[in-house]
Amino acid sequence: MNLSTIKAPRKATEKRKRVGRGMGSGMGKTSTRGHKGQWSRSGARLIRGFEGGQMPLHRRIPKRGFTNIFREEYDVVNLDRLASLGETEITPEVLKKAGVVHGKAPVKILGNGELKSALTVRAHKFSKTAQEKITKAGGKFEVLQ
Repeated sequence: MNLSTIKAPRKATEKRKRVGRGMGSGMGKTSTRGHKGQWSRSGARLIRGFEGGQMPLHRRIPKRGFTNIFREEYDVVNLDRLASLGETEITPEVLKKAGVVHGKAPVKILGNGELKSALTVRAHKFSKTAQEKITKAGGKFEVLQ
């Protein structure tokens, strides 16, 4: 590659369209808007999803189920992940620092995996199996508010 082979990107040298500057420009009279219709008028606006009178997609598709607006999302962590951290005291801050959780949602500990050593785990919620396995390994769990 050298200076003689460099080309300007496509459309870099294209001139801006200047409408309504007389008949000689090729874009006079109607200023490229055509003659009649909604888009030829000023102030033409359509609502989002309007499909020219056809039933819009968001109304054609069947609605099913229920979305609970009060649902609380949790960052879930399994016991085997806690064991792999190599810490004895585990809090949401420790998990965030290790990159296990993102830190925006409350933390829930699930009971997937086995614990070999005693851990002190502080989190917002625990599953029953996680509680059993933590206490069985000789550790403690504390529920945060």
